[in-house]
Amino acid sequence: METTSPPAVPIDTWEGEAWIAVAPFEVTGLRLRGTPPAPVLSRFAETNVRTYTTVDGRPGVYFLSLDAASTVAVIAARASYRLPYFRARMAIERSGGEITYRSTRVRGTAVLRVRYRPTGPAFQARPGTLEHFLIERYCLYTVDGGRVRRADIHHPPWDLQPAEAQFAENTMTVAAGVAVPARAPLLHYAMRQDVVVWAPGR
Repeated sequence: METTSPPAVPIDTWEGEAWIAVAPFEVTGLRLRGTPPAPVLSRFAETNVRTYTTVDGRPGVYFLSLDAASTVAVIAARASYRLPYFRARMAIERSGGEITYRSTRVRGTAVLRVRYRPTGPAFQARPGTLEHFLIERYCLYTVDGGRVRRADIHHPPWDLQPAEAQFAENTMTVAAGVAVPARAPLLHYAMRQDVVVWAPGR
């Protein structure tokens, strides 16, 4: 891919190539520590566009955009984490092991319309593999006023499955200003992941 990032956030590469991920999923049970999930507000669809960086020896992710179906989540994440969140109209349908996912940003040209499903047994990425390079990262980075901020992330190792997908439309990377080579994407599916995200710090 071809993209730019702030100088303080260098882009990681695998065998000389930078990678970008488009991750559609559903947030469930969102809550602040010590509080129960709030009805309606704790469940919504989200799509992340991210790449990869290492700062001070800590591998992490750098988000180019995050689209969510929750106005509250968008406002809160922009204010607290300084992340590029956007409000989107989104829908998820499940049928026969297949997921139909639709997202259209309220303001802008970012659209994702895709059908996907897992195609094989679950596995955990081995160290030294491309999957491990992409998946096993335990912090996120953002830049606020020229200063890099890091938020630590805790979760078990990912249980991945190979996947297949049919894209009706995908302009998520274009909207993020990224030129992606025309080749088959690397696809993975995860049934569930429990995540704890800490407050950001310098």
